[in-house]
Amino acid sequence: MFCTYILKSIKDGKFYYGHCANLETRLSQHNSGKVRSTKSRVPFIIHYKEEFESKSEACRRELFFKSIEGYKWLRENKII
Repeated sequence: MFCTYILKSIKDGKFYYGHCANLETRLSQHNSGKVRSTKSRVPFIIHYKEEFESKSEACRRELFFKSIEGYKWLRENKII
């Protein structure tokens, strides 16, 4: 199983979008400062997640979340 996730920074309240195979491990990497793009914004909490059968499905969903249409969908569904 793979998942697409949205993390929320406790420090600045902003969101980070990603996909992975093991969300708990990935969250640990983010919170320990091992991810260059998020190390200045730790700590993070899991704000939202969706699970998928394949990595390609999870990647497509992440790209959707990062698009204008995805942003609108997330706002309409009161996720962000």
